[in-house]
Order: sequence, then structure tokens, then C-alpha cells
Amino acid sequence: MKLSLRAFSISAGILWGAAVLLVGLANHAWPPYGRALLDLIASIYPGYQVSEQIASVFIGAGYALVDGLVGGLVFAGLYNMLASCCKACDKEPTAVG
Repeated sequence: MKLSLRAFSISAGILWGAAVLLVGLANHAWPPYGRALLDLIASIYPGYQVSEQIASVFIGAGYALVDGLVGGLVFAGLYNMLASCCKACDKEPTAVG
């Protein structure tokens, strides 16, 4: 069974983007919440900083959406490649008769 590259990529992007958005909004409402995660994300995504401004939350979510899309595409492509390779190896040998 193969994964749809488009569907998996969009799903991964939406999930990761929504997760970062929700943690960022929660941190905006309750400042200590999720700070360690947001600091880690800020160290990975260039230009993103954890700040008091709500715009930074959406910048981080945008980076996460793109990151999730690319990560999902790579994961689904690798899965499909390995699944087709392993499918060929799993076929039972035919009897020579």
C-alpha cells in the first residue's frame, strides 16, 4: 500500500502548524506555558523569536506548516520507496517445474 504524497504532506503540515500555533497562543495567554518548546523551535526556525507580539505566533506557525509539509513529503516518499522495495522481497518464490 502506498501513501499519497500530497495528502500525507498536507496532513503533516496542518498537524505540525496547528500544534505550534496552539502552543504559541497558549504561551501568549499564559506566559510560562510551552516556553521550552517554543525556545527550541526558535533555535531551529530562522527569524522566529518567542515574543509578546501575536505576530510571532503566526510566523512560527507558518514555519511549522512549511516544515511539516516538507517533512511529510520526505517521510511519505521514503515510505513508498521502501514499501515497494520490500514488496518485491516479500513475494514468495515460484516453483520451477
